[in-house]
Amino acid sequence: MKRIAIQGVSGAFHDIAARQFFSEEEVEIIPCITFKEVFDAVQKSDEVLGIVAIENTIAGSLLQNYNLLRESGGVVVGEHKLRISHCICALPGQKLEEISEVYSHPIALRQCEDFLEHHHHLRAVESDDTALSAKEIADQHIVGRAAICSSFAAQLYGLDILADGIETNKRNFTRFLVVAHPDHATRILPSIQVDKSSIVFTLPHEEGSLAKVLSILSFYRVNLTKIQSLPILGREWEYQFYISLTFDNYERYRQSLDAVRPLLKDFQVLGEYREAPTPIDN
Repeated sequence: MKRIAIQGVSGAFHDIAARQFFSEEEVEIIPCITFKEVFDAVQKSDEVLGIVAIENTIAGSLLQNYNLLRESGGVVVGEHKLRISHCICALPGQKLEEISEVYSHPIALRQCEDFLEHHHHLRAVESDDTALSAKEIADQHIVGRAAICSSFAAQLYGLDILADGIETNKRNFTRFLVVAHPDHATRILPSIQVDKSSIVFTLPHEEGSLAKVLSILSFYRVNLTKIQSLPILGREWEYQFYISLTFDNYERYRQSLDAVRPLLKDFQVLGEYREAPTPIDN
């Protein structure tokens, strides 16, 4: 059985992503309150994997997770992309016109703005988590309140779905990374045909330093799919660069890293893994 640490409670989008990624295996979900707790769980046990959101096509990058990944010493061993779809749900027997408040994570509320504007009687209330909003309604039997969450969470907590697919943008995806303890990663990676990697580095504060690195990667036909810069605390105007690379020739990719390494400081390969497809319909 795979033991997977997630941020949030059962029914959260992290839970869905974990079950989809390990769809052919039995999983035990370990709920964590914060992302740091997820990385701590992975760090403490080489039998626990973590799955963490790293990027959303609408909300952008989850910046704190880049630093947590680097600082934790965890290794990225997989990637999953999930289409985010929301429903509004309430206690069985409730009707939409009987609902006065709707609770959810602030990002989920923003992703459903058109629906909420069309239903002016609903007062949107921010909460810590989508699935937790549904769980609280079920556990406390709260009448007159609804939650915006996944349909999986609504069904899990026995709530009626009043409307489904209420997200404004239907092309809303979140990219998740599967993270392992280094000892666990050495057992997993030999069975993976990798074609993507995540790296991090700093650069000297010199003109054209990043352009030189990108030119070398291009020369080796390594494709850059994501670049994220974060300021380094205590080192004014210096940045860490987190980069995702895809490649079709592993040897050439490794040669490209050898070629750029002399130009970099604090270089680290965060993981090599298989690129996930973007789902057509999820």
